[in-house]
Amino acid sequence: MKETEVKSILLAGVGGQGILRASDIMCMAMMEAGFDVKKSEVHGMAQRGGCVTSHVRYGKKVYSPLAKSESIDILIAFEKMETLRYLNYLSKDASLIVNSEKIYPPAVNMGDSPYPKDIIKYLRKRYKSVKEIDAAELAQKAGSIKAANVVLLGTVSNLMAINSSIWENVIKKSFPEKLINLNLAAFQIGVNA
Repeated sequence: MKETEVKSILLAGVGGQGILRASDIMCMAMMEAGFDVKKSEVHGMAQRGGCVTSHVRYGKKVYSPLAKSESIDILIAFEKMETLRYLNYLSKDASLIVNSEKIYPPAVNMGDSPYPKDIIKYLRKRYKSVKEIDAAELAQKAGSIKAANVVLLGTVSNLMAINSSIWENVIKKSFPEKLINLNLAAFQIGVNA
């Protein structure tokens, strides 16, 4: 990473998916790797299934936690449709990691709007790097679908210059002892996804 370079990551999804926990773990790993890190989060109606986002920026020196339009390097979408909400933030060379999970918003559940079709196909026409994974299914292999957020962290770790031992150390610090092995397994499954 160049002296003046700052990388920007956007985590987006729906309340209850572990977005804020994932962004906390990511920030701790970045700090342990020696980066300056800034984070912001939005979680208005998160407890009612509303949108949740977290901007994470890291580099040698970071001045703002928010990324400007068309500057996000990596988008981690915890819910497929949430990807579409934040396209204006993505750089033309952005890498996207998209969880295949669909959480229908109230308008879709009430029949007022359809859930968008062919989201991944649309994204692959616009971006070179789009990876779709079923994080819940992979997390279940580790022992619990609640670790889907850690599976996604494992997947995104492949795009970041942070040693795996740092990630493992941070995961051990972030969970109670009875959940450490489950989350380490979920992370490794995500790395290999």
